Amino acid sequence: MKKVLGTDWFKDIVMGIQYLFVAAGATILVPILTGIPASVCLFTAGIGTLIFHLITKGKIPVLLSSSFAFIAPIVLVSEMYGQQYAFGGIVIAGIIYLLLSLLIHIIGLERIIKLFPPVVSSTMVILIGLILAPTAIQNASVNWGIALFTLAVGLFIKYKFPDRIFGALSILFALIFGTIISYIFGFIDINTVREAKLFGVPNFSYPLFSASSIMIIAPVAIVTFLEHFADISAVGRVVDKNFLKDPGVHRTLLGDGIATAIAGCLGGCPNTTYSENIGALEITGVKKPITLQITAILLIILSFFPKLAMVIHSIPAPVIGGISILLFGMIASSGIKGLVSEKVDLSDYKNMSIVSAMLVIGVGGTVINLFGIDFSSLAIAALVGVFINLLLTKKTN
Repeated sequence: MKKVLGTDWFKDIVMGIQYLFVAAGATILVPILTGIPASVCLFTAGIGTLIFHLITKGKIPVLLSSSFAFIAPIVLVSEMYGQQYAFGGIVIAGIIYLLLSLLIHIIGLERIIKLFPPVVSSTMVILIGLILAPTAIQNASVNWGIALFTLAVGLFIKYKFPDRIFGALSILFALIFGTIISYIFGFIDINTVREAKLFGVPNFSYPLFSASSIMIIAPVAIVTFLEHFADISAVGRVVDKNFLKDPGVHRTLLGDGIATAIAGCLGGCPNTTYSENIGALEITGVKKPITLQITAILLIILSFFPKLAMVIHSIPAPVIGGISILLFGMIASSGIKGLVSEKVDLSDYKNMSIVSAMLVIGVGGTVINLFGIDFSSLAIAALVGVFINLLLTKKTN
């Protein structure tokens, strides 16, 4: 009892605050780009994460955040029909997740896993990090001095105190010291912080539905399903557990789908398993689901304090870029570690072909539009990997 109420809980709360800083930036950026109230998206991300943990039995250290994949269709529908019709499309996208979850539950996980052997799933994890890499470099290039200083602080604290709470908080300390240096050199714009209200109830809305708006937004869920699968695989590799089997990808999809549908019902952003969370798990070594549940609660609280949300959002680009170099690199590295731990034989022609094709397609930024739906480079790379695996396996047999 003392342990629960003592240092363990204190550490969990502090770590939850650190994850809040990692996640809040993207959670706020998506609503800024789409015109959806940021406070609502913070609220629905928090609620969505708690729902996800409830459905997945609290076994997976995952945080749900605003999805970038839906930005373009949301903006398009908002301009053509109005924002509430975009929310309707988001609700249906969540329902598609539920249908995919039911389908996987019916046909069985083993058939799905056969489509994504370690050579495919590990390469997908590598691509998550590599695809995010240009964003890190773009932010860092605003001021490389600040970016490298931030990176150096994170590395120094992590390796100077590897087994202490200071080491686990290396990301938070890097962000704080990087922001202080940025302020000294005039790289912080605090106007948005000054203008924001200290307290305010999120501006909730409700969805409207039309066939046209649904056809623009909802099919994106088919693309993000592949990204969801990659994220859950990656988190499992980081903590050395098979979450695809326990609690099961049908449960993770169900949690993600219900969270997204509720977000649409409240006028928020569609949710997704937050990729940056994977890098944070790897760096900090803190992989307890309770930590992310605390972050979810903090996101809900933050949604009622716009000024505090803007304080986090005002962290300068080079500071974010500096720490992102490490975060995104850790994601790619965990994928490489997966290839090694699964003993994937890269001298085998089939395996080499799969990895080669997937890396070039993914890193090359390939985007294909089919029936008005933009398939991301990660989704295309995953499909190509599955196809090559099936093709060459049949030839071998």
